Amino acid sequence: MFDLTTLGEIMLRLSVSAGTRLESAGTLAAYPGGAEANVAAAFARLGNRCAWLGALPSNPLGQLVANSLRVAGVDLRGVHWEATGRLGTYYVEFAAPPRSIQVVYDRADSCAARMQPADVDWDILLDTRLFHITGITPAVSPSCHAITQEAISRARRAGVAFSLDINYRGRLWTTAEAAATLRPLAEGAALLFCSSGDAGRVFGIYGSPEEVVRGLVAATGAQRIVTTLGADGAIAWDGSQIVRAGALPVTILDRLGAGDALAAGVIHGFLQAPMDLSRALRYGVVLAALALSQHGDMLITTPTEVEQLMIAAGEMIVR
Repeated sequence: MFDLTTLGEIMLRLSVSAGTRLESAGTLAAYPGGAEANVAAAFARLGNRCAWLGALPSNPLGQLVANSLRVAGVDLRGVHWEATGRLGTYYVEFAAPPRSIQVVYDRADSCAARMQPADVDWDILLDTRLFHITGITPAVSPSCHAITQEAISRARRAGVAFSLDINYRGRLWTTAEAAATLRPLAEGAALLFCSSGDAGRVFGIYGSPEEVVRGLVAATGAQRIVTTLGADGAIAWDGSQIVRAGALPVTILDRLGAGDALAAGVIHGFLQAPMDLSRALRYGVVLAALALSQHGDMLITTPTEVEQLMIAAGEMIVR
């Protein structure tokens, strides 16, 4: 049995550093990235048993992505390989103020978008302590929407705990479409991840962090809520009370994937001690800080490094 299984789209990120424009780029840094795959990689790096399910093309780009996940320790037996498909890509132009980061997507008709429910190995997906998915996956295509609904339906029937990260992407669907799909999917989730910004955009919930968390509890029916607050860390509802963890001081090199690292840390701590969400939240902010301090979407770390940071952080993490 796995500790965690995930399912979703993965793409190849091609990026330039701050100060370089994409239109004049001579070289591009290549990093695989996808919300659920990022969670799987970080979670597996902590010594956990983890599987990622998705679709990849049987070509060098598909192998590049698979190799990154294998190195992290992720099980790929549930991957659906396509002989003629393509890997989605996205291009990132990092920038310093006053410019903002620019992202260009090229993901249409990818293997992930074409994946069908029949392509999923449901036995692998449900052989787990927890199944994790994000709100990106149902927005990718109608078939991915169907896969997401079936995955959560099967998990509920099998008594498998699941977690959902709202992860709203305005380029994929409207807030109304996201709310209509994600509200019923969140019902009964063991963990629901939602940024304070997405709480407002998708659910119309605003106010103080505490008000946002309580609003999400009422709006979604999830068992536990984790709300990220950017530079202010994260706040959570553990089923009976609100707990908080402040962000660690960090020199930011790359923001992409930090939210996924936080989710992986929270899941890691939650599966170790389900009744201590405060500790799980501290794991989350530690992994998020590590992700911000290195390049690439997928966090590279070790259990020893994380535990040392958990200790060294001490009073820097507000309990």
